[in-house]
Order: sequence, then structure tokens, then C-alpha cells
Amino acid sequence: MTQPAHPVVDVHTHVVPKGWPDLAAACGGSDWPWLRIDSERAAMIMVGETEFRPVGAQCWDAPTRLADMTADGVDVQVVSPTPVFFGYDRPAEQAVRVARIFNDLTLEVTAAGGDRLLPFCQVPLQDPDAACAELDRCLAAGHVGVEIGNHVGDRDLDDAGIVTFLTHCAQVGAPVFVHPWDMPGGPRLDRWMARWLTGMPAETHLSVLSMILGGVFDRVPPQLRICFAHGGGSFPFWLGRADNAWHRRGDLVRGASAAPPSSYVDRLYVDSVVFTPPALRLLVDTMGADRVLLGSDYPYPLGERPAGAVVHEADFLTDTQRHQLLGGNAQRFLSG
Repeated sequence: MTQPAHPVVDVHTHVVPKGWPDLAAACGGSDWPWLRIDSERAAMIMVGETEFRPVGAQCWDAPTRLADMTADGVDVQVVSPTPVFFGYDRPAEQAVRVARIFNDLTLEVTAAGGDRLLPFCQVPLQDPDAACAELDRCLAAGHVGVEIGNHVGDRDLDDAGIVTFLTHCAQVGAPVFVHPWDMPGGPRLDRWMARWLTGMPAETHLSVLSMILGGVFDRVPPQLRICFAHGGGSFPFWLGRADNAWHRRGDLVRGASAAPPSSYVDRLYVDSVVFTPPALRLLVDTMGADRVLLGSDYPYPLGERPAGAVVHEADFLTDTQRHQLLGGNAQRFLSG
């Protein structure tokens, strides 16, 4: 397929292959996710005997995905892993094996979409050397970037090993998509999907701050292209608070950063999954129209359908800005 001159690009979508080998046998360990097949077009991701998430054919069937894209006016999707499969809490050798399995299966799903489906891989982020090696393998095999979780246990994105991996991404030209995962639970968060409604935005906010206050943007090559999911979480709304704290309580807040947090907004991208025009306006005003990428979180129910609806509805955007958000910025994120 030949892409239009100004393609609409959705940078935030997920894949779940319909089948994978028994992960305990293939990777070692126990209590791996598995897929309960309920029908030809419906399944349930299981963790042990616990139902984790229902999924449908959109997750694994390229023709279904392509039909939805066409209905939404989306030309290209970036197709990333579903974070439950990261394996960051396991020994590195197990995370390497599971990454290889799902990365290879993702290529099988996206191959049916031609140049409309762009695969991002996963890596064993707990081991920087292994993560770099798996990224290199995947780029050679056809992946165009990498999705990572926003932390590994208590290690945030300013951890020395993770910075080593991000530096490698910059050096090889691989765009990085950061997705929150493994949110805290407990009685106050285990109802109303509160972990997703409050924990995810907070996790992303914390990880953006860790890159800024931890001095990561002062250390990694400037060519690093990194995008945070869900509009950057709560970070854009509270950027002024972070700047105020940096100036007024620099003894505690500045960390390793050379400048206030607002000085770094041109070093990162965020997606547009904020659902309402007023929220998008705040995002554009805070981050800049050149730093916001169309994202939908397809095909999950907390995502946006049709993809890009909020960008189309936002009457404050100029034609140039709308073009930037719908695809121009994504093209720069993907190709540098």
C-alpha cells in the first residue's frame, strides 16, 4: 500500500497474539499469563486462574484491525506489546525468552498489514545488555521501535542500567514508547478500576519527573526520541507545580537536573489519549503542538474510538496543528 502524502498515524495500540507456547515450559518459572480461548473471536488473558482481561479478534487478527483503522480514518498503527507480558519481575533469562516469543509473534501479526502496521518490540529491561541485544535483534528482524514499561521494580527511568538502554536506543535510532504498568493496588485502588484511572496517570507523571530530575535528559544523546502514553499522565497538568518546587525547594527537588522541568518538554513526546478538547488544549499549550502524537490505546475499552476523535473535535487547533497531531509529529518520532 502506498501511504497518502499526510498519513494519519496512531502511535499507541496493542497486540495480543492468539496463541503462544506454554511459557513455563518455554521460559522457566511459573504463573505466566495464558490465553483461554472462548470462541473464534474472543479470549481471556489469564494469570493463573484469575481473569486479567477479555480480548477479541482486534488483538490478533490483522484484517479486523485494518478494517477498524479504515473506519476511523487511520492509515498507520504502531503496534506495541501488552505490558502484562513484560516479565520485568522475573529472572532476566526468563524475560529474554518471553520477549523473543512475543516479538516474533508480533511480526507475524503485523506482516499481514504491510506498511500499515508498524511493530514495536519488548525487551528484558531488568538486564541492560540483554535489552540492548534483543532490541538489535528485533530491529534487524523488522521492528521499528520499542515499548518499555515505566519502571523495573523500584528502579525508575533514571536508573543507570535503564539509562544505558535509552542511550543505546538513541545511538541506533530506535524510538521508545513508555507505557505504565504494574500499578499499586490495595483496598482504595482495587475498585472502580482506580488503578487505571488514578494509578496510571500518576505512574507516568512520576517517570517523566524521574527522567528530568534524575538528569537523564542532561546525559542521554539529544537524538533520543521518547513518547509517554496517556497524554503524559498527570505531568502536563502539574508542570507548574514541579517548576515552582524546583525553584523554591531546590535543596530537595532539583536532583541531578540542570534546569527547571519545563525546560525539558521539547525532549519528549506524549500521545493524545486525553478524550476531551479542554484536556487536549492544556496538553498542546503545555507541551507544544509539535510534541503531541495521535494515540488511541486501541483495541482496549479504555481507549478512544474512533481514533483521533478528540483531535478532530478540537476547534482551537489550526489546520497546521491538526496535521501535526494526526501524523506529522509521529512521522518525526518514528524516523527522526
